[in-house]
Amino acid sequence: QVQLVESGGGLVQPGGSLRLSCAASGFTLDYYAIGWFRQAPGKEREGVSCVSSSGISIYLADSVKGRFTISRDNAKNTVYLQMNSLKSEDTALYYCARDRRGWCSGAYDYWGQGTQVTVSS
Repeated sequence: QVQLVESGGGLVQPGGSLRLSCAASGFTLDYYAIGWFRQAPGKEREGVSCVSSSGISIYLADSVKGRFTISRDNAKNTVYLQMNSLKSEDTALYYCARDRRGWCSGAYDYWGQGTQVTVSS
């Protein structure tokens, strides 16, 4: 069955870095775009980033541009979210999702359970 499993979250000080991983199984990652989302308590879910199946087309939310990068290794069935210069407002549950298409269409059909990121001193 299709599964997406996030890892790499944790507690980090402001200005620090984390790299999140989204491990995919049960399908061929090569054919699908993957998105990263986050949701903080009391706030709506926010789309953070998306990468097309080829890795060529990338979307980054304005709130993370210049600090976060997304990449993928289809051979390892994994998509990464590198987060640098973290701020307290980045604190949230982060999760990845599979787009039904090979480009970032916004039509997500499978979601992971999430990994918690807490930015605090």
